[in-house]
Order: sequence, then structure tokens, then C-alpha cells
Amino acid sequence: MNDRIRVPQIRLIGAEGEALGIVPTAQALEMAREAGMDLVEVADKERPPVCKIMDYGKFKYAQSKKAHQKTHQQKLKEIRVRPKTGDHDIDTKIKQARQFLEHNDKVQVNVLFRGREMQHIEEGQRVMNQVLEALANDCKIEMPAKMEGKRMVALLAPKASGAASGAPKPAAPPKPKPPAPAPAGAPAATGAPAPAPAPKPAPAPQPPKA
Repeated sequence: MNDRIRVPQIRLIGAEGEALGIVPTAQALEMAREAGMDLVEVADKERPPVCKIMDYGKFKYAQSKKAHQKTHQQKLKEIRVRPKTGDHDIDTKIKQARQFLEHNDKVQVNVLFRGREMQHIEEGQRVMNQVLEALANDCKIEMPAKMEGKRMVALLAPKASGAASGAPKPAAPPKPKPPAPAPAGAPAATGAPAPAPAPKPAPAPQPPKA
């Protein structure tokens, strides 16, 4: 990278990925410095080697982030609220849960009841609904809210990226049935109306008998 590149000339790729051809290494270094970036060797086996102008710090950060995402093990995180928790504190818990979901972790939402609060479960249900509605676009509900002893619990999972929407596909239009075969001796159907039969000639009048 930069001054450690010892060869006299390189094949240069610009910061936007454009091919700039073979240029002297000193000139490429000057171009990188003017752009506030680094000159990084990306293909040392080529002759001359290929180098690219880039922000090496951002490049390394992106690489480490990708590696972390590949090795991340999904965990179960918890948030806890009470039936009388204020809106500001609930918003803080919602933001915390959203961060867990963005890191691909599951979130268990707990509404804890104490003493006489068990007589007003509807207040805990209101808080639970407030949390679930706020996170509706960030998760899928893996387990709906239910009572477990003195707490109400719901389990949320991160939405899978690129998942199918689940919308039913429109049904294909029915294929037209082929026309039934005509009986033997009948004229084949052509789509035009069949000609009317010719009228029979009237019988000739008979002379009166003597």
C-alpha cells in the first residue's frame, strides 16, 4: 500500500472502478493523495501489478463488518416493562429491541406484574400492544403475547431479508375446452353459420278424375 509499492509502474484502477491503464507508480501515488485516499495493490500476480485508489480504512471496516455478519450467532435478548411504565421509557425499550432485531437477534418482550397489578391485566396488554405495534415493520411475531405466571410474554424474530411476501399468485385463466367432435356424417364446424336447406319443390297438381 502507498509507499510500500516498489515497482516502477502499475495498472491503475480509479476510485470509481474505472480502468486508467498503465501509469508510473509515483503518478498513481500523487493521484491517490490528491483524492485523500490510498493506493492499494489488489492483484500482485499480474504484470504489472494492479492497484486501486480507495479509502483503505473504510474498506477494512466494510470487510470486518461482513465477516462479523457471517459469524454472528443469533441470541435471545429480553426487554422488560411494567403495566405502569411511562411512554418515554417504553420508547427507550422499543429502540433497544429494534437494535437487537437489526443485529439478527430474537427479542422476548416481558410485561411484569406485581401485587395488585394482576387485577388489571388489561393495562399490561395495552403496554404489550404498544410495543408490538411499534416493532411491526421490524420483526415477525414468532409467539403471540400470552400469560406465563405473573408476566405476559411475546417472542419476536427478525424479518428475513429478501423473503417472499407470501401474497398469493393470481390464478391462471382457464384454458378453453376444445369443441366436441361432430357426429359422423355431420358437416365440420367452420365458425360460420350453416347454410339453410333448399326448399323442396311443391308437388304438381293432379288432373280431376272423370
